[in-house]
Amino acid sequence: MKIGQVLIWILLIGFGFYLGTAFTPPQAELQGEGLSDSSDNIQVSSSQDLIPSNNSTSLGTQGSNSNRRKIDPVSIVTDSEQRTIDLFESSAPSVAFITTTGLQRDFYSRNIYEIPKGSGTGFIWDEEGHIVTNYHVIKDGQKWEVTLSDQSVWPAEVIGFEARKDIAILKIDAPLDLLRPIPVGSSHDLRVGQSVYAIGNPFGLDQTLTTGVISALGREIESLARIPIRDVIQTDAAINPGNSGGPLLDSSGRLIGVNTAIYSPSGASAGIGFSIPVDIVNWVVPDIIEYGEVQRPMLGVELVPAQFTERWGIEGAMIAAVVADGTAAKSGLLGTLTSQQGSIRRYGDIITGINDDQINSGNDLILALEKYKPGSTVKVRYIRDEEEYEMDITLGSSL
Repeated sequence: MKIGQVLIWILLIGFGFYLGTAFTPPQAELQGEGLSDSSDNIQVSSSQDLIPSNNSTSLGTQGSNSNRRKIDPVSIVTDSEQRTIDLFESSAPSVAFITTTGLQRDFYSRNIYEIPKGSGTGFIWDEEGHIVTNYHVIKDGQKWEVTLSDQSVWPAEVIGFEARKDIAILKIDAPLDLLRPIPVGSSHDLRVGQSVYAIGNPFGLDQTLTTGVISALGREIESLARIPIRDVIQTDAAINPGNSGGPLLDSSGRLIGVNTAIYSPSGASAGIGFSIPVDIVNWVVPDIIEYGEVQRPMLGVELVPAQFTERWGIEGAMIAAVVADGTAAKSGLLGTLTSQQGSIRRYGDIITGINDDQINSGNDLILALEKYKPGSTVKVRYIRDEEEYEMDITLGSSL
């Protein structure tokens, strides 16, 4: 009986071994499912497996090894993209971040505190450390700091400004190797459709590049002095708060404008930004650096306010008074004469033209004179007692 039980157990063990061998899948099928009985082919999850290489495969793809996509560690950059990259890398060191701070005395402790007033962008004009920015960026401050592209921070002083053009000049005492002046281009020959590049610090995010095209030319915006800025460049390159005072560049990396304003009900970029043309900047900045203000040509007249001339239906710049010993007085131009009761006894001469420029308002006269330097002689057309006259007048200087 015991011998029979032993034989039965032997038969059962042998039958079980046979069944196990018969249902084992072939080695090729194991490898087809991504498995292997060889320790050399077992995939182990480790930090090294997560690093892409030329021979590694994507672990997240489905299907067999032949369908798995390889990771290319090298980004492909087109020629156009490379030109933009080169432009940014060569221009960014010329762009600075400007912080404006006000001073306020505490009512109770009488201590003086610094109050942030805003921030903006500027760019390096020359190797003497002059920084060009917008006037509205610095106008409310008593203390200014300039952060260069290497993140070094420098105290700045205001050299001067021209509120009529929204331009201001700061100066820092930084080493020469940190001062890379921006290349200066021209704006009189720009065309709609040209590519433009704006570098600035929108919302305090420094060294930001946006791109676009010139959308329109010859726009007009109003300065803080209520005097129009004409021939302004319109662009769709994104300009946001903090971009003010930053450079607008052409495809060669040359300065063609200073970003100054946006048109947006929300205060953020809506695809309409405005830049002061560099031809105006080239005229304003050297005077501010040399004299602290713009040296303007002067006729030596005070004008009747626009609300009165518009009410009276007068087209031109009516003279309210002439400055004693000024060029207008010496040339015989006459101002408005009033009685002691304030009634007008004689209207002043109405200037209607300067050389080839038609003058329809006081602003037209101001902008026309900007084309000339002190000492220039211009032909002035004017109306007196409904008769038109003209004469040559040598312009004086505001300084």
